[in-house]
Amino acid sequence: MERSLSMELVRVTEAAAQSSARWMGFGKKNEADDAATTAMRHVFNTIPMDGTVIIGEGEIDEAPMLYNGEKLGTGSGQKVDIAVDPVEGTNIVAQGTWNAVAVIAIADGADMLNAPDVYMNKIAVGPEAVGQIDINASATANLKAVAKAKHKAVEDVLAIVLDRPRHAALIEEIRAAGARIRLIPDGDVAAAMNTAFDDTGVDILMGIGGAPEGVLSAAALKCLGGDMQSKLCPSNDQQTERCHSLGITDLDKVYGLDDLCGGDDAIFAATGITDGELLKGVQFKGEKATTQTVVMRAKSGTVRFVDGEHSLEKKPNLVMKS
Repeated sequence: MERSLSMELVRVTEAAAQSSARWMGFGKKNEADDAATTAMRHVFNTIPMDGTVIIGEGEIDEAPMLYNGEKLGTGSGQKVDIAVDPVEGTNIVAQGTWNAVAVIAIADGADMLNAPDVYMNKIAVGPEAVGQIDINASATANLKAVAKAKHKAVEDVLAIVLDRPRHAALIEEIRAAGARIRLIPDGDVAAAMNTAFDDTGVDILMGIGGAPEGVLSAAALKCLGGDMQSKLCPSNDQQTERCHSLGITDLDKVYGLDDLCGGDDAIFAATGITDGELLKGVQFKGEKATTQTVVMRAKSGTVRFVDGEHSLEKKPNLVMKS
């Protein structure tokens, strides 16, 4: 892929984050998502590429969508598949809490799994623990393996888990093993990224979240040199049918990192909407806005943090007019 696309994606996530951040704390998650989606689509369609959305927004939330199969870009230039979540953490934005991000990943055609919008069991780690996780093993076994790989005691390991009733047994086992837990209300893409950065303190992500978010997490970890395993786990007949409609019949299959995001290249970008461990959220002051974005590329292994200052007067629609 053309490396110039990296900075183009930054423009897209910056626009989505700024638009969504205006709704922070208002308790209106769909309005925040709609604003981000509109901005993201608007900027995407200025980029010289032929993009197709294969992972769009979750239908479960009945939110405005960048839908699967939608064409983005000017139509000229390189063909790419796109995984996108204009607001990863709509409830987070609505409540004004931590770790909401605007997220995009792109890859060459057929390199990212066209995942159904169902639940997925995931385990993710950073570079130090590559090859040490096994989703079919117990949580205790995985915690011990990660502790050994990172030269820590299990008691020093920090696991991050979505705060859901379905995770009651997992949480109990992690606590019994002696590891620490950070429970999060939403946002497991940001959580997966955090496993690859020492400053966040996070060692491992465990538990069940959305499959589309799993593909986005895998793209990020591929760029960061991390590792991930997952299994689809539809929770009802409707979700099972979604899997079958995409030709997925083996629901016991373990998807490794390369199954979720294959090939030798991917580009991932995320801009903070609200403050988090890794990224600062959008700040507004008069006619200025500031953003912080991480953008990375698997082929080169480059990871950049981009601090942006934006003139809302000169770019009222988040796009510079010619």
